[in-house]
Amino acid sequence: MPFEEEILSRQMPHSLEAEQAALGAMLIDADCIKDVMDKLQPDDFYVKQNRDIFETMYSMFSYSRAIDGVTVAEEMQKNGTYDNQTTRPYLVQLMELTPTSANVMEYVGIIRDKSLLRGLAKAAGEITAMVQEGLGEASAILEAAEQKVYAVRRGRSAQELVPVAQLIKPFLDQLNDLASGKTGLPGLPSGFSAVDQKIHGLNKSDLILLAARPGVGKSSFALNMALNVARQSQKTVAVFSLEMSREQLLVRLMASEALVDLSRLLTGRLSASDWGKLTQAARTLRQTDIRIDDNPMLTAADMNAKCRRLDNLGLVIIDYLQLMSSSGGKGYAGENRQQAVSDISRMLKIMAKELDVPVICLSQLSRANEKREDKRPMLSDLRDSGAIEQDADIVMFLYREDYYREDTENRNIAECIVAKNRHGETGKIPLRWSPEYTTFSTVEMRFDEE
Repeated sequence: MPFEEEILSRQMPHSLEAEQAALGAMLIDADCIKDVMDKLQPDDFYVKQNRDIFETMYSMFSYSRAIDGVTVAEEMQKNGTYDNQTTRPYLVQLMELTPTSANVMEYVGIIRDKSLLRGLAKAAGEITAMVQEGLGEASAILEAAEQKVYAVRRGRSAQELVPVAQLIKPFLDQLNDLASGKTGLPGLPSGFSAVDQKIHGLNKSDLILLAARPGVGKSSFALNMALNVARQSQKTVAVFSLEMSREQLLVRLMASEALVDLSRLLTGRLSASDWGKLTQAARTLRQTDIRIDDNPMLTAADMNAKCRRLDNLGLVIIDYLQLMSSSGGKGYAGENRQQAVSDISRMLKIMAKELDVPVICLSQLSRANEKREDKRPMLSDLRDSGAIEQDADIVMFLYREDYYREDTENRNIAECIVAKNRHGETGKIPLRWSPEYTTFSTVEMRFDEE
């Protein structure tokens, strides 16, 4: 074949046979439609006619309509994708081509594979174009390239406009699961039932800000949630600790899981029963997937890149915001620190959306509340920037009266104050604080009854 003809005949990866067989199987057997819909999007089909047919089926399926050759042809007439000459004969041909729907998932696998290859080819072309144009620094181009490849891996194009019709089915599925009691919460359970009732669990793509004065227990609260999520959901939890070392974090995890006094763990003065509890705690921790990174120089871009490589990611925790350096290593002095924190909080919100997981970011509070009679934190106390308050979907404060007044009768009672909540109401939630184990618990549960 001459070179020019070879170039002209080159096509993006696709399999016409697999596309036709999958559509034929869906037309002759309604039972397999649900399985196919879970795996494929209209964009996965390369041939336009096939894509139009699948898109029609997809919207019909969203509204629980019966799907067969006749109803699909009628629906295509309504939505303007019907061709008087070819559509009906083509639908008949698809049904004749496919004698059985038994192998439909094999065809689906081939379609997805080809779609991934097309996505990769497109991303590679865009990356080459960015490099050749030389717009921006190498680190920025690398970040954009990683983002494009990650978007392909997630099975969606990086910057595509999504029709509402495609969003309806997953929304109805989730609503159905909630209504039938399969899932009690839209998000991951944090392990604190009273907190979950307020914020409806830790929701995907949310930036959750947890703020308190130093020493109130925000790191402990975040670690408690990390352990609860890792244990209950069996998902990976990434913890970026810019303040404490991984050994310090492990000691705290062991203390709160084993309910062994932290000071005894640090000094090694352990009783026989303590050793038994620690062994059991170690066994539990081994079965969870908590990843710790204690590099104090991490930027939001570094964290994002590391999280993209985790397959089963469920939650990201960052301890804490004011210690993070902004991307590109720009040093912000004095008044520009505010700009840096606002850049970082924006990047964290973008990261939560891209990874599609909840990101819990810890933050320091200014001393403004110390001057007030009521020391409970308010949104205006967030340190360095009001942008943090804007970017966060949920802002939670931790407050303990005994932090300020030793003679209070509310010893070891903490309040989780939900000050901003995009999913519902704000309010206070009482928690029990056990400083010896660095553990929070809901007030109904008592450690001395264990």
